[in-house]
Amino acid sequence: MNYQETLNYLLEKLPMYQRIGEAAYTKNLDTTFALDKYFGCTHKQFKSVHIAGTNGKGSVAHGIASILQEAGYKVGLHTSPHYKDFRERIKINGAVVTKKFVVDFIDEHKDFLDDLKPSFFEITVMMAFEYFATNSIDIAIIETGMGGRLDSTNILEPELSVITNIDLDHTQFLGNTIEEIAEEKAGIIKQKVPVVLGTNNKEVVEIVNIVASEKESPVFIAPDKFIVKRISSSNKNSIKILKNKRSFLSTINLDLLGEYQLENIQTVIQSIIVLKKNYSIKKEDIQVGLSKIKKNTKIMGRWQILNNSPLTICDSGHNEAGIKVGMKQIKELKYKKLHFIFGLVQDKPIDKILDLLPTDAEYYFTQANIPRALDCDELQEKAKKIGLSGKSYKTVRLAYLKAKNNASINDLIYVGGSVFVVAEVL
Repeated sequence: MNYQETLNYLLEKLPMYQRIGEAAYTKNLDTTFALDKYFGCTHKQFKSVHIAGTNGKGSVAHGIASILQEAGYKVGLHTSPHYKDFRERIKINGAVVTKKFVVDFIDEHKDFLDDLKPSFFEITVMMAFEYFATNSIDIAIIETGMGGRLDSTNILEPELSVITNIDLDHTQFLGNTIEEIAEEKAGIIKQKVPVVLGTNNKEVVEIVNIVASEKESPVFIAPDKFIVKRISSSNKNSIKILKNKRSFLSTINLDLLGEYQLENIQTVIQSIIVLKKNYSIKKEDIQVGLSKIKKNTKIMGRWQILNNSPLTICDSGHNEAGIKVGMKQIKELKYKKLHFIFGLVQDKPIDKILDLLPTDAEYYFTQANIPRALDCDELQEKAKKIGLSGKSYKTVRLAYLKAKNNASINDLIYVGGSVFVVAEVL
C-alpha cells in the first residue's frame, strides 16, 4: 500500500472513536495487552510522562515537550486528535513520523491486525511506541485518548503522571459526576510514581490523594505552588510566573494565545520541576521552551489566529468547560460584528453548550465530515429556540467561505464547537 491507501485503512477500516463514537470505545485493555505482547513491550524501551485530564492535556504535553527539547533531549510526543495529517499524532522533536514508517508498519503487521481487529486508537498508540523505541528517544510525552484507567496508553510505566483538570465530558463512559470522572483519570497513577495535579478542586484533590496514597505516590498540586499572570496586550500572551508568591521567571512571551493556557502553564512548570530531579533542565530552558511551544512542537488549533483582517480565530474547546473559557476571552476582544462558525458532535450536552454562546453574533451552523457530527439543521433549530440567529451550512468549507464574504475588516470570525470543524478550516 502507498501512504494514502494506508491512511484509508487506518481511518476507515479500523473503528475510530472520533468518527463513529461509542462503537469504537473499548471497555477493557485486553486488546492493548495483546498488541503490547505482539510488539514486544516497546513502551519499556523509553522513559515517559503520562498525561490525562478533561481539558488542557494536549497543551500541557506540548509545553513539557518544548522545554525538554530546549534542554537538549530527544523527545517523543504522542497526542490526539490530528488536524491536517494523521502523522501529527506521532512526533520527535516536533517532526512528524515519516510516511515510510507508517506504511511499513501497517504493511508488516496488517495480517495480525486484521485478525485481532483493534481500534484506530489502539493501533496508533502501538505505532507511536514502536517509532519512539526504534528512534532511541530520551523521553516520550504521552497523552491519553479518553479517561485514563482503561485508556490504551495506560500500560506505560512512566516517570511522572500528570492530571491536568477534571470536568464533565464523555459522561456516558467515565461517569456522571466530577468524583467518578476523577477516579477514572486517577487510574493512570502508578506505584511510587509522582503525580502532578493541575487543579486544586476539592473533590478532585480528595480522589487523587486517596488513589495516590494507596500507590505510595507523592502528589504535587500545581496551582498551590505556581501562579501564572497575564501582563499582555490583546493578541500576545506576555506572562509572569510566581512560585510561592515570589517571582520565578522573567517575563515570557508565550506563543500560545489562549487565556486558558495560563492554567496549563502552571501544570507544565510543576511537571518540569518534578522532572528536574532526573533531568538537566535550566531555568533558561524553561523560559525559552515556553516562548517557543508552537515553534518547537507545531501545536495547532488552540486559540489560533488564521487571519488578522478581519481577525479570524479558531479554537478546539469542545466541551462545556472548554467553550466557556473561550467565550470569556471573546468578550475581551474589540470588534464590530461577530461571525460565529459553529458545529458540534452528537454526544455533547447540546443545550448546555448553546446556553454559553453569545447572543449578539451571526451564526453559521455547520457539521464536520464525520458520522458523529450533529446535523447542522438540527443544531440551528435548537439554537433558534434560545435566541441564537443564523443559517445552516452542510459543509464547514461553505460556512467558512460565507463568513469570510460577509465579514468586514473590523469584524471577528470565530471557528469552534468541535475539534473536527476546526480541523476542516485548518
